Amino acid sequence: MSTPQRPRRNFYGRLKGHNLKQSQETYLSEDLSALSPGAVDWDSNPDRRPLDLQEMWGGRECWLEIGFGGGEHMVHQAQGNPDVGIIGCEPYINGVAMLLGKIRKAGVDNIRVHPGDARDLFDVLPEASIARAFLLYPDPWPKARHHRRRFVTPEHLAPLNRVMKQGAILRIATDIEDYVRQTLEQVPRHGFEWLAERPADWRTPWEDWQSTRYEMKALREGRTPHYLTFRKA
Repeated sequence: MSTPQRPRRNFYGRLKGHNLKQSQETYLSEDLSALSPGAVDWDSNPDRRPLDLQEMWGGRECWLEIGFGGGEHMVHQAQGNPDVGIIGCEPYINGVAMLLGKIRKAGVDNIRVHPGDARDLFDVLPEASIARAFLLYPDPWPKARHHRRRFVTPEHLAPLNRVMKQGAILRIATDIEDYVRQTLEQVPRHGFEWLAERPADWRTPWEDWQSTRYEMKALREGRTPHYLTFRKA
């Protein structure tokens, strides 16, 4: 069998911000490798062998958070659902370092961290392996010419559909009305049913919601959060 060809993928967004604190450098050097979900990058896994989630989680249900920011929500979910394994992906290394500090403080052991592009993780997740996914306050790319960079495009939604189980839940939170528009146009086209029946269903946070730093900023600046819930058909 021939080795898969690495796709040409542009990445847009920040990889690193301000200088890390010494404690954050320590988290990255001491904790990140042990929390890796496995061989995700192309150099270590050129054949794109699927991750062994049975070995990783011992049969526990697997959830996915795409772009976890500072990790507040993911650690909250890990604490509240110790019988679930959660994989988070985030290319912004400052956010990864913040998450690692929160994991240490919380003492949770059911999180794995991919510090990179979600598309590389999709390559190696087994088909129909994810029971729940979160996309919370993704980069809005507000300029019209940049809307193709948003997550809610076929390049991301098609592989997301592949890795999610039938009946799996996808939660999307955003404070950008045009992002809501594009989400409601694109996500159903890729095999997901919007579950809202009344306005309260997208205006009210989920019962187990943990607000993030990005939501706090949106509220301070007068923008309205939207909470969209989909189910894979």
